[in-house]
Amino acid sequence: MNTDEQTMRALVQRSHQGPKDLTLTTDRRRPVPGPGEYLIRVGAAGVNFADVMQSRGTYGGGPRAPYTAGFEAAGEIVGAGPGIESPLRLGTHVVGAGPGAFAQYMTMPATGVLPVPSGWSDAAALGLVLNWATALAALKPLGDLRTGEAVLVHAAAGGVGQAAVRLARHYGARVIATASPAKHGTVQALGADAVLDSARPDLAEEITRLTGGVDLVLESVGQATFDVSLSVTKPFTGRVVVFGAASGDATLTTHDLVFTHQVQVKGLHIGALAAKAPSLHQSLVVELEALIAQGVYPPGTPEVHPLAEGPAVLRQLEAGRTRGKHALDPWRREHL
Repeated sequence: MNTDEQTMRALVQRSHQGPKDLTLTTDRRRPVPGPGEYLIRVGAAGVNFADVMQSRGTYGGGPRAPYTAGFEAAGEIVGAGPGIESPLRLGTHVVGAGPGAFAQYMTMPATGVLPVPSGWSDAAALGLVLNWATALAALKPLGDLRTGEAVLVHAAAGGVGQAAVRLARHYGARVIATASPAKHGTVQALGADAVLDSARPDLAEEITRLTGGVDLVLESVGQATFDVSLSVTKPFTGRVVVFGAASGDATLTTHDLVFTHQVQVKGLHIGALAAKAPSLHQSLVVELEALIAQGVYPPGTPEVHPLAEGPAVLRQLEAGRTRGKHALDPWRREHL
């Protein structure tokens, strides 16, 4: 514990040169909750590809260096700013998003937090407001998934990907997944009907052979898979939901849509959805709570690292060498 209660341990991004310039500090000022905000004692902070993008300055509207990194966490409410409608009690454990999650304390907008499900640890709840909400939004309200349809899930071993495979199977879809070969066992265990090497040169042909054309694609890889996604989607009735670009941005022209790929393309950013379509977001929350009660959405089992290992975890994530959810514990000291 810090002797000075006004400071804390945190990971600070010093530049936009990537995770190598993410450094552990012990004297970062503890944040003060503003109007409509909770102060959270962070129990576990989620690691996401958006953190990598922010470290390189490529995340739309992202923070400018230097900044305390991270934005997803679960923890205990230890303070509250003014103006919160129906505030939760101090001591309540919540999961949500806000600036500076890779630290012992952070602030979160009260409107975006959800209570940690009963009996779950903070770490187990990571992914609820981001990974699982994104997967559900992509499959149902945006993807309009119907029983018996074929779904293509790229990056299926990642946080959103694993949630999407589980949910798509629950809703009665046929799931074709892509991942690097070392991760195929992980995805098969989730119930995918077929798992393909995302780098195979005949990927589009093989997907078409298996499905005759897919009804819905969950596209988070971008440049490396976007042409495949468009070419395997059924004309006119097929949907492509885009929520990431881990391999870089892809381009799509009006000419493409009129003459080559007559598909429905939809963009998704879960934070923007929560802000701009709050009633739709609330329906996702209700559905997620039902999925948890039914056991379809089990407690998460992220790999938890000490805060000091954050830069290394982000480098592995950037290189595609992680699977599943990773998290940082700001209170756990690294091994000496």
